[in-house]
Amino acid sequence: MAEYSRIPVEVPHVNTRHRTIKTKLPVPESLPIFEELEKSEPRSMQGQPPVVWDRAVDCTVMDRWGNRWIDWSSGVLITNCGHGRKEIRNALRKCLDHELLATYVFAHEGRAELARRLREKAPDPENYTVFPLSTGSEATENCIKLAKTYAVEKYGPNRRVMITFNNAFHGRTLGAQLAGGNPRQKNWITCACPDFAQVPFPDGYKNENTSFDLFLNTLKEKGVSPDQIAGVMSESYQGVGPDFMPVEYAQKLEAFCREHDIVLIMDEVQAGFGRTGKYWCFDHYGIRPDLIACGKGISSSLPIAAVIGRSDIMSLYPPGSMTSTHSGSPLPVAAAIENLKVIDAEHLVEHAAEMGDVLIPELHRIRAKYPHVLGCVTGKGLVAGIQVVKPGTKEPNPELTVAINVTCFHKGLLMFAPVGIAGECLKIAPPLTMSREILEESIQVFEEAIGEVLGKER
Repeated sequence: MAEYSRIPVEVPHVNTRHRTIKTKLPVPESLPIFEELEKSEPRSMQGQPPVVWDRAVDCTVMDRWGNRWIDWSSGVLITNCGHGRKEIRNALRKCLDHELLATYVFAHEGRAELARRLREKAPDPENYTVFPLSTGSEATENCIKLAKTYAVEKYGPNRRVMITFNNAFHGRTLGAQLAGGNPRQKNWITCACPDFAQVPFPDGYKNENTSFDLFLNTLKEKGVSPDQIAGVMSESYQGVGPDFMPVEYAQKLEAFCREHDIVLIMDEVQAGFGRTGKYWCFDHYGIRPDLIACGKGISSSLPIAAVIGRSDIMSLYPPGSMTSTHSGSPLPVAAAIENLKVIDAEHLVEHAAEMGDVLIPELHRIRAKYPHVLGCVTGKGLVAGIQVVKPGTKEPNPELTVAINVTCFHKGLLMFAPVGIAGECLKIAPPLTMSREILEESIQVFEEAIGEVLGKER
């Protein structure tokens, strides 16, 4: 976990059209808030740059002491249509005034509209249905449940294994972390589950072997045959990078699943709703998953998630037996409907692709300036990452990563804490509404921050 100092320091003042830094950082007056949180919450809730959010508008985040940051976090890839959208706020006010706040799974009109809108975005709208949920972890858990149910009911109890990938992250609940690919996140489980097996992810950097033969050979080494596999689940891009599959690999994976009637699940919780310059990240691969887990950018605001999947799989459970307390709750549904409208009306998917054509080449240029410590650049659309390494190696350098992150914070560019296997990745994920002007300013700040940190180290 990143470590951020709570000792206020003088930083150069900044005053541009999109950034304002006018106090010490962290703001001295903010410290009692952090102290109260430290007393009242578990320390797991700490670990982000020490700013107390007061307002967030479009692509900027503000505290109440006059500081303003360009946002490269979108919360955590949430606010695809920008922070505080007027359309979403108006829809929420209307919902509040209408006096309908909770419904369980009793029907309401908004839920029907959202289900239709999501179904229409499915690979085959006539043969897919939608299950609304509250969180991404809930969505991936449900995908595991459905894949295993489909397999066991059709083929018997031997068809039970879920195949996922090394370094994967699918959430923080039990099933999601059994499916995850980071062993450290499973220590609390205390026992291995034979129903889950991981294979290497073909990212091309941490794992240079991107051949689909590695997938097949790993299954053989683990003693797993295709007739034992219920489902294969992968993030459409791995959040630790972002790391993407080669197109040929993804298509061979789909063909393997089709050949053996294995449920193919794509986890789009981070990646969906235009983030990568296509509506779904799996569209880059030209594949059709059986189940899609989505969340985060589905509403750009309130907690809501969904599974979108083949109707024959989604309908395995009878009425009342696959529900969730806040499935399709009116307020999150209202937010999601407006968010989806904005994404389409403002062509944010296409805009993300265009801004990616600015961002990604610039990151490659910056990486080429400092190749001894910047290991690689990955990204599509408005999600990208730079791996920070120890000189001349691929060994993670989390201390240097945090130093760059903090310097960006001091200069008015806000990122969430570094991610990756060992905290070595600077993740970039601005709202999809970010203009070229703001993007270019933020890239300049990022480059300056790296230069300043490396200059201090020499």
